[in-house]
Amino acid sequence: MQEVIYGCMGLGGSWSDEPHGSHHVDQAAAAVQAALDAGITLFDHADIYRSGKSEAVFGEVMAATPGLRERIRLQTKCGIRLNERGLQTHYDLSRDAILERVNGSLERLRTDYVDILLLHRPDPLADPAEVASAVGQLMDEGKVRQLGVSNMSAAQIEALRDRLETPVVANQLEMSLLKRAWLESQVLVNHPEHLDYSFPHGTLEYCTRNNITLQAYGALARGVYTGAEPDSPTSADAATAELVAGLAGEYGTSGEGVLLGWLMKHPAGIAPVIGTVNPDRIRACGDAARVAQALTRADWYKLWVTARGSNIP
Repeated sequence: MQEVIYGCMGLGGSWSDEPHGSHHVDQAAAAVQAALDAGITLFDHADIYRSGKSEAVFGEVMAATPGLRERIRLQTKCGIRLNERGLQTHYDLSRDAILERVNGSLERLRTDYVDILLLHRPDPLADPAEVASAVGQLMDEGKVRQLGVSNMSAAQIEALRDRLETPVVANQLEMSLLKRAWLESQVLVNHPEHLDYSFPHGTLEYCTRNNITLQAYGALARGVYTGAEPDSPTSADAATAELVAGLAGEYGTSGEGVLLGWLMKHPAGIAPVIGTVNPDRIRACGDAARVAQALTRADWYKLWVTARGSNIP
């Protein structure tokens, strides 16, 4: 489904174990309302975001807003463990871990179910049969309605699908005008530049062919083209920011609308995930679908070529 998704990673305060406060709940409530104002109804979480506090503040917002759960859809992710067992990061898609982490998410979100569960990253030690068993149990219990993945290649998804009794409905990947490996891989076949990009070739086509929605995280390019200062600014960044601003004026939209419209114009049916907590910036994303329809092929290519800093082959 081609839509804009609100990513909740920025909600809940710090990434530490320090408890969240009422002001963090207020911030979450303002972000949720801005997203609804922009026509957004799917909210993206993960068990690790802000050490679980992103889910917790969202749960408080839902508890304080009668009828909100019926108006929205929720997805969360599991599979990453942080600062456990002497490791900064490791992955765990074992059966017990999936069940444990999903139940924890439901408790924090104060809901009986999530609409979509995403497996956050590939776990080299995961047994697809164990994953299928855990997912099957969660679905039988009514705690998960659909399954998706994140950061997976076509081959990895296919290996899971061999054991699953439910379709994979989404694959969340980093995709934007700034992070273009997904796009470059489509045109640099049989070209020396293909070595500059590690995106697994054929994944977009596989997802499209199998009705797996591509969810693009980082879709606003970290604000690089709409006012944020890049870590290592380039002339291409500056030129792209100028072009985005100019096109926003021409199309009667925001810079955010241009960036998301550019993604959504791609025939793969990309659903951008936005992560800003600024209510005005969230509302500025509500025009993306219209921009995707209006954006000309020439303007779409101008954005791509300008961002890459060189002509395509």
